[in-house]
Amino acid sequence: MNETRERFLKAILERVSAERIVELHFFPPIRQGPLETGVAVIAAEPEPESPERRHIVFSALYRWTRKGAERGRWEVSVVPEADAPLRTVDAVVRGVQERAGEAIEPERVTAHELRSLLSEPAWQSTP
Repeated sequence: MNETRERFLKAILERVSAERIVELHFFPPIRQGPLETGVAVIAAEPEPESPERRHIVFSALYRWTRKGAERGRWEVSVVPEADAPLRTVDAVVRGVQERAGEAIEPERVTAHELRSLLSEPAWQSTP
């Protein structure tokens, strides 16, 4: 995982707790002029106090200004889009692929892989 993907993941985890995430799908970033944009689709368990039992599907987006007067500007949004069965996430991922107009394969990260990654020393914060 490169530094940009790590930064994006950390921003996602500030908005959706790792314990709730079932899977993430990271799409390759797209550079257009001075901007780089990345997209992810996230499936998460509902909040513990929520009566809803279906998964929450989030879309996540970052925009990073890589060049120009606003170089370094970083914006992230993580938006709940739907509550649905887990199988719906695959349909959402296919829809993102179709809108991109390419056969872009996203990087899928399962809950187990995420927890394993977060247990690595580089992800541990020091007191």
